[in-house]
Amino acid sequence: MTELDAVIEGTGHFLPSNVIDNTHFESFLDTSDEWIQSRTGIRTRCFAAENETTSDLAIAACAEAMKNAGAGPEDIDLIVLATSTPDYTFPATATLVQNALGIRQGFAFDIQAVCSGFVFALASASSFLQTGAATRALVVGAETFSRILDWKDRSTCILFGDGAGAVVLAAQPRGKSQPRRGILASDVKSDGRYRELLYVNGGVSKTGTVGHLTMKGKEVFRHAVSKLAVSTNAALDQAGLTTSDVDWVVPHQANVRILNALMSRLGLENEKLVSTVATQGNTSAASIPLALSMANSKNLFQDGDIVVSQAIGGGFAWGTCVMRW
Repeated sequence: MTELDAVIEGTGHFLPSNVIDNTHFESFLDTSDEWIQSRTGIRTRCFAAENETTSDLAIAACAEAMKNAGAGPEDIDLIVLATSTPDYTFPATATLVQNALGIRQGFAFDIQAVCSGFVFALASASSFLQTGAATRALVVGAETFSRILDWKDRSTCILFGDGAGAVVLAAQPRGKSQPRRGILASDVKSDGRYRELLYVNGGVSKTGTVGHLTMKGKEVFRHAVSKLAVSTNAALDQAGLTTSDVDWVVPHQANVRILNALMSRLGLENEKLVSTVATQGNTSAASIPLALSMANSKNLFQDGDIVVSQAIGGGFAWGTCVMRW
């Protein structure tokens, strides 16, 4: 039986046109542009318009990814969409994307692993492709986090933004004389003991409300750096690689301090870090595919580059994917 690799063929992203700078918050919070930048590295973020939904953002990102991959609706037979802010309780937002793009075959579903959702989605989609259950997938992260923010909580509402990113992932025969390509290894973990550190205080079954995000930032920071460093090394080990093989790190864009601390913990130079947090803030499950797509659109990645993406989110849920571009 021919062994298959799950290879990225194209990337796409979409950001709402409503750009919000830090001075926006000065009128109703005790904060300032200097305070926000010094603690988070964030200068601006984008908020969806009142009539823009998570699926709208996802559809635009997917359309661009398909165009860049040279793929039509008839070529896609799997959609895995990571989000914590779906359009509806059901159906899955992925099915809305499927319909809007004219994809009439295959299957589509959502993954809810908060900020680590895209890593979980990549790991899931690559498994389907490598086993032959699907041939070409759209893997998407899309969020409208502005809908679940508490505008009285300056420790959280300044951090988040909206957006979407997507990749086209295709099953390709593994070369016998060449290094493997695509998703080389994934390490995904979760531990529900840490729910109280980062969660939304609402839900269909619990309160019948959407709720608002609540977070204990210092504790999340501590867990994020240590868990992501361990996960990164575990995924690299699975792939038969070490940190010295890494060309690029494209992590979840939560906070510039976390990004810098992670790079230091891994012993990697910041020149290998792809960071978009300054202009997008934390877009949860959308942050990694947004950063991947924006970097790819600038031809940052070269064939054969080792790219590592890692994320941690509420639950806790966290993980790492190692890719050869």
